[in-house]
Amino acid sequence: MPSPFFRINLLPARHGDCLWVEYGVGDKVNRILIDGGPVSTFEFIKQRVDGMPLGDKVLELVVLSHVDADHVEGLVRLFAEKPLPFKVRQVWFNGWRQMKKAHGLLGALQGEFLSALLVRRAPRAWDPDGAPWVVRGQGKLPCHKLPGGMRLTLLSPDTKSLNKMAKAWEKAVKKAGIDPGDLEAAWKALAKRKQFVPKEGLLGATPSMDELLKAQFMEDDSPPNGSSIAFLAEYGGKSVLFLADAHPDVIYASLQRLCAERGVSQLAVDAVKVSHHGSKNNTSKDMLGLIRSPAYLISTNGDYFDHPDPECVAMIVKHGKPSRLYFNYSSEHTEPWLAKASQTKYGYKAIVRKSTEPSLGVDL
Repeated sequence: MPSPFFRINLLPARHGDCLWVEYGVGDKVNRILIDGGPVSTFEFIKQRVDGMPLGDKVLELVVLSHVDADHVEGLVRLFAEKPLPFKVRQVWFNGWRQMKKAHGLLGALQGEFLSALLVRRAPRAWDPDGAPWVVRGQGKLPCHKLPGGMRLTLLSPDTKSLNKMAKAWEKAVKKAGIDPGDLEAAWKALAKRKQFVPKEGLLGATPSMDELLKAQFMEDDSPPNGSSIAFLAEYGGKSVLFLADAHPDVIYASLQRLCAERGVSQLAVDAVKVSHHGSKNNTSKDMLGLIRSPAYLISTNGDYFDHPDPECVAMIVKHGKPSRLYFNYSSEHTEPWLAKASQTKYGYKAIVRKSTEPSLGVDL
């Protein structure tokens, strides 16, 4: 009998995140897409979708961790396709209506665009009026099981983190002349954002294209990283922490709860997708103290924010003691850690994606 497999592919998402996850047994492949990177990442997602076998173009889950441009734009462009070139069973995404329902919160512009698309492209996979993906202050952490046996345990966001987003999100949406949650207005505005629209236009949307915009949004002044959907994924005896851009105190609190539930002092996992591209502000010594993992994954090319920060990688090397560090890009910010001298001194192996490769594969 073939053994189960659990495979992570870090797609070229420049300064953002886009992960294509596959799990299953033998010829049966289940797929998860986590974030979409900036809009330029769409082409790499499309290659993956086109490569799925005919009759099996199915994504078990699509996760938008939060609505920073470097995570959401590729998904907006993907769901602008009509007909949608794949079937998606479920979408995890905290849209404005969901957050307002539970917390009185407001969404950001890209989130409004994605909401408008999802209600048309994948209405059975995502309910704009459904409950938010959030970790409550009491009880067991929320757990969800996907087809094929993948188990996901939610670690972030918490309600406090979501509430901190309200003012910035309201400003972003109203500045665009849209009332938060007005998906018809968002649909019409999306039709004018040419970088997200297929060549033939958005079928069913306002056809006029008023102006040719830049290929991508500028980064938000106040990124809602604390609202990130982060989770533990477990399948076939293997496990991964997908930390998005989550705040370390939120992850630390959830890991404490999870370790207590399981009666362990540390959570043993096979890999960690490092939070916020290796920012020194999103990985703490205390958080690392609750994790035991041989592999840490960093996706960024360092554009805009010079990630990964050397302080973060040094902390991971010292306190996480990994045997492998995976880098999706070779850059001036990763080269010190790719150097043979560093690998020998600190006892790890560095793996980096070649520029000609369509993804960095991590087999667990």
